[in-house]
Amino acid sequence: MFERLPALFRSTLYALRGGFLVRPLAIALVLGAAGAVLSSLEESINEVSNWIPKVLFPSQQDPGVAQIILSSIATSIMTVVSIVFAILLMTLTLASTQFSPRILVSFVRDRTTQWTLGVFLGTFSYCMAALPAARSLPHPFVPAATVSGAMLLALGCVAWLIYFIHHVSQSISVNHIVDRIARETELVIDEYMPYRGSPFRLDDLEDVSLSEPSAAVLSRQSGYIRYVDINRLINLAREYGIRVRLERRVGHFVPAGVPIIWVSKPERVSKERELHLLAALDMGPTRTMQQDVEFGIIQIVDIALRAISPAINDPSTAISCIDQLSRVVIHWLGREPPKARYYAPPHVLRLMVPWITFQELINTAFDQIRHYATADLAVSMRLVRALYDIASAAARRDEQELLVELARRVVVGSSKHLTENEVTRLKQRAAHLEKLISEGT
Repeated sequence: MFERLPALFRSTLYALRGGFLVRPLAIALVLGAAGAVLSSLEESINEVSNWIPKVLFPSQQDPGVAQIILSSIATSIMTVVSIVFAILLMTLTLASTQFSPRILVSFVRDRTTQWTLGVFLGTFSYCMAALPAARSLPHPFVPAATVSGAMLLALGCVAWLIYFIHHVSQSISVNHIVDRIARETELVIDEYMPYRGSPFRLDDLEDVSLSEPSAAVLSRQSGYIRYVDINRLINLAREYGIRVRLERRVGHFVPAGVPIIWVSKPERVSKERELHLLAALDMGPTRTMQQDVEFGIIQIVDIALRAISPAINDPSTAISCIDQLSRVVIHWLGREPPKARYYAPPHVLRLMVPWITFQELINTAFDQIRHYATADLAVSMRLVRALYDIASAAARRDEQELLVELARRVVVGSSKHLTENEVTRLKQRAAHLEKLISEGT
């Protein structure tokens, strides 16, 4: 149980940080504590109330007025919170049905929405914490500074509500949604591919396999691999004196009872040590953006496929998705691929991890769009242009040839559904891509 604590802690922290619990709750607690502390401090130090101008709060001797102000603000804020939740649920429903249910991850992680809920709930907590201080017995007391703070928070909530409505109106725009997913995907790329790429990098010569007798470590649960703790696996492999190879990469689904890890020297790996190795993997029922670049691409592809479906028929949205996909792929090309082999100490191979390759990335990004857009000239033309842009950024010959082959498949697939003139235009654009490759040799 304790072996899984690091992975569980990271998974829980990732989920809570991206949900509607931690940040709104923290803001509400801070503002509530501020209301309680300020009212208590004001009662202990009478000079605090003297700092508040009479113009801002003239009824500084009437506790009833302070109670009415605080209770009115608290009641109004809770009404507004219900409206905010209604707007939020409407937005989530619209995004799920109109675009893709997988993009809800991006909406839930939106910090503006989290701050909106936190500020409104915090204002309510502030008023409720300060309300007991305004009393007539045993002696009248009016927390003038605290009440003035509540009035300022109420005005801030009005301004924040206007900003939130403006933000929601932008966030449901498909261009805004796709751009946000692309930016999040680029952040994932930067995190697990921190070094800029080099055209002179060498491929690993040895096969990612165990050349000595090995044994499988079976998965104890069904789910998607969401995160791999590389350092922990390396330390465990060095401690046990074994070599470890992951069978599946991040983002793959692994049923319970299926091999997920292969280890050398099986006699050194007891059942307890198997649990230690499995604890370095975070698995769950859904994919996340912790290390999974492909998941971000899949979200954009889902929006594009729904846009070019006969039921919606929105090629402009599909074109926007293709543009953002080319942006993500070019960003991936500009980074050094993550290591597939890890050594500890040097020259002693300890861990082999499969990561997504360029070919898999390209297939995920464009294969389905190519297949379903064969009857749409605009989408096919933009797809070939995106391949041209990617080829311009690709430094390796094999990567460029892969893009040329994909462009040829776009032309072949579209030639069955488009007119002769349209196919000619598509071939001309594909010819520009082939010319770019030939001139680069």
